[in-house]
Amino acid sequence: MINKLITTALLSLLSMGAANAAIDQTKGDFKDKFRQLDESLPTPNVYRNAAGQPGHQYWQQEVDYKIKVHLNEEKRRLEATESITYTNNSPDTLRYLWLQLDQNKFKNDSMSAMTTTFGGIGARGPATKGATSSKPAQVSLAALRRDQFVADHELGYDIQKVVDATGSKLHHVIVGTNMRIDLPKPLAPGKSVDFAIDFAYNIVEEDAVSARSGYEHFPDDEREGGNDIFLLAQWFPRLHAYTDYEAWTNKEFIGRGEFTLEFGDYDVEMTVPADHIVSSTGVLQNPKQVLTSTQRKRLKDAETAKRPVFVVTADEALENEKDGTSKEKTWKFSAKNVRDFAWASSRKFMWDAKGHAQKDSKQPLVMAMSFYPKEGGDLWKKYSTESVVHTLDVYSRFSFDYPYPTAQSVNGPVGGMEYPMISFNGPRTELQDDGTRTYSQAEKRFLIGVVIHEVGHNYFPMIVNSDERQWSWMDEGLNSFLDGVAGREWDPTIPWGVEPRDVVGYMKSTSQVPVMTQSDSVLHLGPNAYTKPAVALNILRETILGRELFDFAFKEYAQRWMFKRPTPSDFFRTMEEASGVDLDWFWRGWFYTTDHVDISLDKISKLRLDTKDPDIDFARQRQEELDKPMSVTDERNKAEGKELWVDRFPDISDFYDENDRFTVTNKERNKYNKFLKDLEPWERTAFERAVKEDKNYYVLDFSNKGGLVMPIILELTFADGTTQNQYIPAEIWRRTPKAVSKLIITDKDQELVSVSVDPRWETADVDVSNNDYPRKIIPSRIEAYKAKKSTKKVSRDIMQDIKTELKSDDEDENDD
Repeated sequence: MINKLITTALLSLLSMGAANAAIDQTKGDFKDKFRQLDESLPTPNVYRNAAGQPGHQYWQQEVDYKIKVHLNEEKRRLEATESITYTNNSPDTLRYLWLQLDQNKFKNDSMSAMTTTFGGIGARGPATKGATSSKPAQVSLAALRRDQFVADHELGYDIQKVVDATGSKLHHVIVGTNMRIDLPKPLAPGKSVDFAIDFAYNIVEEDAVSARSGYEHFPDDEREGGNDIFLLAQWFPRLHAYTDYEAWTNKEFIGRGEFTLEFGDYDVEMTVPADHIVSSTGVLQNPKQVLTSTQRKRLKDAETAKRPVFVVTADEALENEKDGTSKEKTWKFSAKNVRDFAWASSRKFMWDAKGHAQKDSKQPLVMAMSFYPKEGGDLWKKYSTESVVHTLDVYSRFSFDYPYPTAQSVNGPVGGMEYPMISFNGPRTELQDDGTRTYSQAEKRFLIGVVIHEVGHNYFPMIVNSDERQWSWMDEGLNSFLDGVAGREWDPTIPWGVEPRDVVGYMKSTSQVPVMTQSDSVLHLGPNAYTKPAVALNILRETILGRELFDFAFKEYAQRWMFKRPTPSDFFRTMEEASGVDLDWFWRGWFYTTDHVDISLDKISKLRLDTKDPDIDFARQRQEELDKPMSVTDERNKAEGKELWVDRFPDISDFYDENDRFTVTNKERNKYNKFLKDLEPWERTAFERAVKEDKNYYVLDFSNKGGLVMPIILELTFADGTTQNQYIPAEIWRRTPKAVSKLIITDKDQELVSVSVDPRWETADVDVSNNDYPRKIIPSRIEAYKAKKSTKKVSRDIMQDIKTELKSDDEDENDD
């Protein structure tokens, strides 16, 4: 039986090889841009079917956590114990478990630290630049600060104890940012195992290391020693995902690729200074122990308020800032069916809230809340919580009602980062000389945009739980697309970065990789994982599918994979299956290649149907000949009065001198009559109608200079000033992807005078200068500048520099 199975498998592999070889293009340079993706996508199975749905045997693991954590503010250190219940829903028996130790990324000898390049591209955090022929190498002060902080502090996890439910030690091995725990006995399908971990670590300063979380210090606050805001994420050892497509997803955390996690329930107790306010994933379980009766009433009033209500006011937050306390409080939170858990703690926080009602939902009320220090000021008071509510309203239309009880925006040192029910957002006001605070238009736009984006991540990937470590675009790209939709419903004048024109610079660059690249290998994360896929989806919605088909398919995808883990193939297949449109060419071009859009309209030829009647056609041909420019030689001979030989001696002229090649003879007339006689009745009817209508025939020649096939969108302008739009599907390129010609027929009185390709810039065409026929003059700008004198040492006046006196800080540097 085993031999038979091996033989069958080998035959299967050989047949697959033969099939692949059979479709190899070995002649010419034809590239099939419409080749189906089935050969590239994983084979459908009982876990993920061909329609892009979870299969009838789909499974995923479950991990529940109970954590008690103590925040040591003075030492900026977390100490905690966690009890974990791991349920094996897979069909496999597991002998060990893999956990993520993300804080180990900050160790001096981590893979992240050891593989950081000097002067490279795509690095997260402070920048360095290599030397050039005219400039020395550069290292930013931020990079120096980061290295100094890491050198001065003992970072990474201190794993103090790993035990089973009986308290017996479990053997464990730490491998970089991963930890393997060997189980005392194999974990069979359907069974659970309990174990506990005691751990601690020193919290990083986020501004110093660019860590997605950490503390921010405020040395100028009234309290002696200042105050801190703590944003705590990736703070506890948590299980790697075990999946049907990869088994353990235990790829090292280098920094770019984010997180692949399992759903579960959390009960977390945080012991913090008594004057701290805590924002957290989940629902507060002990409000009477940590909030005053007044604050609890405000929180209740906020449920039905039209505008955000302060739970902790600005005055209360300022009072908290002043002194500090040695006392502590324990905040208890519970969260159901979440894939992660994050929290924030500070005495600086004011807190506002507003209820968001959802109709016909299992979660009829969602509390939208914001936590921010005085540095957030009116900017946060006006826009943060309202932006949260707006996000829930728009995103739910495109996916599902928000299933969690809270959605929070917290101000701190992190520019923008997302976790279940909580997000960290960075924009702030600026302190003025008179003690007031104000904000710029840029900061306002930044706040609204980042809150929409980070709160939107609750949907993707916190609920539609894609694998961030492998495919950043599946959450960042989809979320950027939707934040563009929500953003334009807030204020369309804000540049949301999802229009086709926003990606053309990146699309034609050579420093890029396909979107379907593992996260850590992406060269430029922003345009690759955010902008390009967002623009692609925008084009798919507005230009290729239309809103009705796209919105139905996108919502179908979201609802199919709510609280499940989709892969790219599930997204691609669902969008095709639910829309009813073959999109393999689109996914292949936009996600699997670095081709760009550049469709050139090279030529337009105007044709007129021959009548076959020589008395008509020959006259036309004679006129066409007369309309051509006269020979320069003939024109100058005529101007000089040169007389033709036949004019000087007319007696030598004959029939051919008196008639040209367009003179009609009976031979041509007989040929015409025979042509008509030989036609079938239906052929003659069609021909005679075409001759009678005498329509205009235009052949448009296009070339695909960028390689990425797209629909050809035309605006036709006629002599009478009217215009007509034509949409030619991308399939026109299926046989000749480099160049195509298209025949356009118009009525006799509709004379075409110009044609424009993609007139509304819908397709991300990188070169609009070749989109018009006749060609247009492209307007641009030119700027005058004053040349700077050379600062090279060879031209330096050393004597003058020596005479320059050292100025004190109070001297006026603008002496006239």
